[in-house]
Amino acid sequence: MLNNKYNSIDLFAGIGGIRLGFDLAFQDEINTVFVSEMDKFAQKTYTDNFCDSFEISGDIKEIDEKNIPKFDICLAGFPCQAFSLAGQRKGFNDDYKGMSRGTLFFEVARICQHHLPKVIFCENVKGLVVHDRGNTFKIITKTLEQLGYNVYYRVLNSKDFGVPQNRERIYIVAFRKDIDSSTFKFPDPTDSSKTIKDIMEKDAVSVRYYLSTVYMETLRAHKQRHLSKGNGFGYEIRDLNGIAGAIVCGGMGRERNLIIDNRLTDFTPITHIKGEVNREGIRKMTPREWARLQGFPDTFKLNLADTHLYKQMGNSVTVPVIEAIAKNIKEVLDG
Repeated sequence: MLNNKYNSIDLFAGIGGIRLGFDLAFQDEINTVFVSEMDKFAQKTYTDNFCDSFEISGDIKEIDEKNIPKFDICLAGFPCQAFSLAGQRKGFNDDYKGMSRGTLFFEVARICQHHLPKVIFCENVKGLVVHDRGNTFKIITKTLEQLGYNVYYRVLNSKDFGVPQNRERIYIVAFRKDIDSSTFKFPDPTDSSKTIKDIMEKDAVSVRYYLSTVYMETLRAHKQRHLSKGNGFGYEIRDLNGIAGAIVCGGMGRERNLIIDNRLTDFTPITHIKGEVNREGIRKMTPREWARLQGFPDTFKLNLADTHLYKQMGNSVTVPVIEAIAKNIKEVLDG
């Protein structure tokens, strides 16, 4: 500990959503000493928003754990692709001392085995719990227990924490066994009242977010094809008084969360589109609206092209959920 602060490291940092939640909960009692993130565009957004005296490290597999400064809290939103219900769900291929080689969770375990921080915090997709009939999750919890930790986990939904997004994620909190964590509990819902209206841009948005008539026809045909096969895939127009579906980084991410916004007055396209701008008011949400769906403050800088920002927000975490859990973690550590 340094100046009564808890030192933390941010692994698979993305754009810093987990860190932001912990910073809000711990205020000036937390100090980030190391950050690892491979994606160059995520690094850019991260450095735009956090002032650190050190460079962001790249590939975690190439980082020697001995070169990481001493830390008390490990933040790790390790990639979910291997475990996602939407992905191929390959998960762990082999078992090594109760841990798995070739998966990025093992890198978290390797670093924490060397430093033995007070707390390890992980976030992942809900599907992690049931992947491979529960074996994947069993290996993760067993690994943390073997390292000397008491493990707590729960699936929480973002819509219960002040943002209008239906996003279920699993949160894992592991306290080192010499710390009395018997009082730890996951937070109860704080605010389930927010709707899409609450996160919409105050002013009319650019015509480039409005879908073209030809694109709308394509989306309708695509949805019809799936409906005829009994599938529920396809675009979705959300009720402004309701909530958004989970935002995701690829595929139909944006089209699953379309809204109707009739404030546009000039329908002249500013990008190359087929057909003309639709007159029904159907548009994609903006990257700033997606940032609000994840609970990022409007002061959070979004300086990159939209393509990168949508991907980053879809990959990120819901900040108020992290903050609520972090406050409960802090109570245990301060206790």
